[in-house]
Amino acid sequence: MGPSQVPLNILREDQEFILYRGEHSSRPGSASVLLLAPSSSKPSLQTLKKLEHEYSLRNELDSEWAARPLAVTEHLGRAAIVLEDHGEPLDQLLSGPMELKSFLRIAVGLATTLKRLHKKGLIHKDVKPTNVLVDSATGDIRLMGFGIASRLPRERQALKPPEFIAGTLPYMAPEQTGRMNRSVDSRSDLYALGITLYEMLTGSLPFTASDPMEWVHCHIAKQPIPPGDRVQSIPGPVSKIILKLIAKTPEERYQTAAAVESDLRRCLEDLHRERGVRDFALGDHDKPDYLQIPEKLYGREREIETLLTSFDRIVNGGVPELVLVSGYSGIGKSSVVNELQPVLVPPRGLFASGKFDQYKRDIPYSTLAQAFQSLIRQLLTKTETELGKWRRDLSDALDQDGSLIVDLVPELKLIIGDQPPVPEVSPKDAQRRFQLVFRRFISVFARRDRRLLWLGFAARRNGKAHRQQQ
Repeated sequence: MGPSQVPLNILREDQEFILYRGEHSSRPGSASVLLLAPSSSKPSLQTLKKLEHEYSLRNELDSEWAARPLAVTEHLGRAAIVLEDHGEPLDQLLSGPMELKSFLRIAVGLATTLKRLHKKGLIHKDVKPTNVLVDSATGDIRLMGFGIASRLPRERQALKPPEFIAGTLPYMAPEQTGRMNRSVDSRSDLYALGITLYEMLTGSLPFTASDPMEWVHCHIAKQPIPPGDRVQSIPGPVSKIILKLIAKTPEERYQTAAAVESDLRRCLEDLHRERGVRDFALGDHDKPDYLQIPEKLYGREREIETLLTSFDRIVNGGVPELVLVSGYSGIGKSSVVNELQPVLVPPRGLFASGKFDQYKRDIPYSTLAQAFQSLIRQLLTKTETELGKWRRDLSDALDQDGSLIVDLVPELKLIIGDQPPVPEVSPKDAQRRFQLVFRRFISVFARRDRRLLWLGFAARRNGKAHRQQQ
């Protein structure tokens, strides 16, 4: 009997996938299987690629710590994969704060599972309760949901609107958002582990948000309430372990899942022996198997402080400023600019940067165009309601002169539509008119409820940062 012929029960359903459990009704006692299928009758290419990718990893996954894909099949006319069945999804066991001993047993098992995963050279990138299977009979833990798992030891997440970042925002490591100037590596899984453990122990996530950009802001800038402050019975060392896991930068977290396993196991042993968990130094066994070079930016404290001070003046005083970062080619201007994103961008702020390329000097306003093209692309990902408000504000600001900005930023046409041609005037008047229209265009983005940070940087002989009020 094929998997699609097995009676299926829905275990969970979200916007992208449905997870079923199937048991052979004609073969009592035979092993059950899981079936992962798209929830949409017309799944996106991205969803199908996740299924394909998870199946491609079948030979690298081990049944001791993973729900291995067994076969590709079809369900209700849609592609699906059959998985080993190793227990109940962890999210179905979360109805409130978990009892400490049960929590520690599952936490130790989950850390052990991640240790084995990372030893295989894989990064999961989507650790969360729905991707954790708990075998209640043995206590063993397995992972599933490898649709975006990576075989690379380190990779950079491109800057995208948060709605388009692969992963699950409430559990996503700051560097996975593409806004931290840090690479995604195995420590990103440890952050997601910390969020999961926080939810298990307290019954709630450390952060709450109402939209994707606010989730990004929480992970990058907001400090969580310690678990021990939410639930008084949580031992101090357990609370500290979770806080160390969800540190903002990878360098401040545990460096290996093995160290997390060791510390959690020590807590569990203390609980068994003494009915309490004693304080101890965290991370004594935190020794990576390979050299991890920190990605922290060194030697640019003064420049970053100058830029932060300028931003504070803008926020507090409301006077616009223009900040230019210049220096020799390859000196690290892009790194300085990218280092500022997590500090400067508020939940609904706008960040844009442009580079004065020495090979594009003959193209007027190329750096401004580059920066505002990225802003317009961000707007195009918003809902029709939000986009409608931007469309009205831009149309009101540009009036009959919109074609001047469309010529500079062609993507703007997708928001405000075709624009009438502007009258011919003398070159001097044309320049003055463009400057006035461009100022009105910028004003749409630079408001109290829409703070705009734009940084331009150039390769020049003078390596200092220049600031000019405008």
